[in-house]
This record gives sequence, C-alpha cells and structure tokens, in this order.
Amino acid sequence: MNIASISKTTIGVSITYLAEKGLINLDEDINNFIPFYIENPHAKQSIITLRNLMSHCSGIIDQQEIYLSEYHYGQDSLVELGYFLENYLSQNGNYYSNQNFSTQKPGEEFLYSNIGSALAAYIVEIISGKPFNVFTKEIIFNNIQMPNTYWFLSDKKHFRHAKLYTYNSKEKKLDKIELYGLTTYPDGGLRSSVNDITKYLQYFINTEFYLKEKIISKKGIEGMFSADYFDFYSNFWNIGETIGHGGGDPGVSTGMYYKKEEGIGYIFMINTSEFSKIKNFEETIIDFGKYLKNLHSK
Repeated sequence: MNIASISKTTIGVSITYLAEKGLINLDEDINNFIPFYIENPHAKQSIITLRNLMSHCSGIIDQQEIYLSEYHYGQDSLVELGYFLENYLSQNGNYYSNQNFSTQKPGEEFLYSNIGSALAAYIVEIISGKPFNVFTKEIIFNNIQMPNTYWFLSDKKHFRHAKLYTYNSKEKKLDKIELYGLTTYPDGGLRSSVNDITKYLQYFINTEFYLKEKIISKKGIEGMFSADYFDFYSNFWNIGETIGHGGGDPGVSTGMYYKKEEGIGYIFMINTSEFSKIKNFEETIIDFGKYLKNLHSK
C-alpha cells in the first residue's frame, strides 16, 4: 500500500549517495542544476540550496488547491514532474504566484513542503541522468532487496494493492476510495510492504545490516541523521531521539520510527486516512515492543 511521506526519506538517501560520489554540492544554488530559474520574490538576494530543501526551510509553500489537483484517481499521473515544478516555481509558469514562497529567507523557517521535496528529487534525476523511480530502484530497493516496493500503479497488478478508505465521520463508516497516482510522486507516492520497509529501516539504523553492497557509508548515514538547521528534522528524516518519518494521505496513515532510548523500531501501515487514535495506537506498539525486548533478553 501507499506509505505516503515516508517516501521522502528515499530522497534524502539518494542525495546523500550522490554527495558521497562527489556529484553534488548540498550548499550550491539549485539554479545551477535545473533547466529553469527559481527565485523567492520576497528574498531576491538569497539562494535556495539542497540543504534548505532537505530541511524544509527553502521557503517554498504548497498551495493546497494546486497541489491536491495533482492527485490522479484511478491512474498514474500523466504530468511530467519537471513540467509541473517549472509551472509552479518559475515566474512564467501557469501555477506561479508570489504566494508560492514564504517571506522568510531560506534557512530561517521550518515550512514543510511537498513540492520542495519533489524539487529535490527532480535534481536527483538531473544529476543522475535517470528518472527518480528508476534511480531509487537501482540504488536503494534492489540493494536492500525490497521486491514489493514500487512507485507507479502500472508497476504491479492491482490485486496485490491494499484497498484504501477514508473515515466518514457523519455516517460513522469507512468509504472506499480509488487508488491514485501523484504528479509529485517522490514526496509521497511510494508503495511498499511492512517486510520491505522493515529491511529499509534496519539497513540505515543498524550499520551492520549492510547487504551485498553499501549504498552510503556509515559516516554518510550519521551525517544524514545529523541536524543542519533544526534538531528535529534534516535530510528528509525526523532526527534526534526518534529517527524516521510518518505519513498521511487519502486512505493512508503510516509511520516508520526508531526510538533511540528504548532501542525499539516500529512500523505501521493503516489503509485508512484520518485515523483518530493514532497517538494511543503508537503508544500501544511501543509498549508491546518493550515487552518483546524484555522477553528476548531473559
């Protein structure tokens, strides 16, 4: 099923991989990478960097009406990622507005941006010369052996995909919704299984879990989980005492976390959006994890 914004962590891994290969500079103006020009109209003397994008402090704002219009129900999006980004972020674009940018300079304000995340993935495409879905499959999913992880509905038969539901609070029932594709798919469009995501989290949390080939070095992983601007989020990962990411989308509530103090990792994938008791649910999972850990240690 969809894992929503847990998907963003693959952008952080991809950029860290390219940086370790010496192919990208995280502090360089993103305009040096892309075929169109981006400028914050409220901070014209400032540049936007990949490091800004990966910490959600680029100043790019998601206009919800435009962003949500790029959810394509019943099919994958037919709109190219670069085409949408240019039309949203470049001054002559169809979706461009000064309101697409914060009045704060890059690096000054945490402002969660799906479109900013997709822009970072687009830069991965340009630097690597491969579509982001192909790059992540070759560099990440194949190496970690994640056979049930893919981006597009067209990649797998639908009978293997979980049905998705939204909660109808008025009638107190679940309403089934169509599967969908996202134009800005790197920010939340990954589909996976609990088994695959377990291997993915273990790979980066436990540096001895490397399989046939290192994707990024131990030092690179440590850097990926280190703060750049904020002590709670960096490189498209939640950091600090809890490492991971959560996600929410139509028909989806997900979480992938490792709690350092308890030494417990946990993953949940719920095929219902607006899951009202998520906090209590997580606490129950953690308590059960503690129980299993104590049981194992005896």
